[in-house]
Amino acid sequence: MADLDKKITPAGYAALRAELDHLWKVERPQVTREVTAAAEQGDRSENAEYQYGKRRLREIDRRVRWLNKRLAALEIVRASPTDGKVYFGAHVSVEDEDGEQNTWQLVGSDEWDVKLGKISVSSPIGLALLGKRVDDEVVVRRPKGDLELTIIGIRYDTYEDPD
Repeated sequence: MADLDKKITPAGYAALRAELDHLWKVERPQVTREVTAAAEQGDRSENAEYQYGKRRLREIDRRVRWLNKRLAALEIVRASPTDGKVYFGAHVSVEDEDGEQNTWQLVGSDEWDVKLGKISVSSPIGLALLGKRVDDEVVVRRPKGDLELTIIGIRYDTYEDPD
């Protein structure tokens, strides 16, 4: 599962990269200017704007360090397998025992968002779907009872080779 946590889609990588760029090129300089202006107002010990700005700078710097380390460790997955199985990055359409249909994309732990139909490949549902094919039935064990799903479709995004 550790290897799955290092995988990311090109879109997920781009989103993390955009966050890093925004923090470093826009937010940090803006907060630095605000802290400088607040510091010029005199006593820093009781200057709420100064204290808040310094705290915000520490938060930004912490997030920038984390993003730099994380981006360096990630493996961007662009492959679109053709063997008809579910792998990382797949959009998987399923139907449950009540006939309700859902489509989820299996993504890395840095980019999951259930509201957007993106679930972690290392989640119980993600792990249950890996390696399966259309018409395969999977059982997801969960505290409120097993969930039985039938795979009704698999598709992959196509990505241009960056080279």
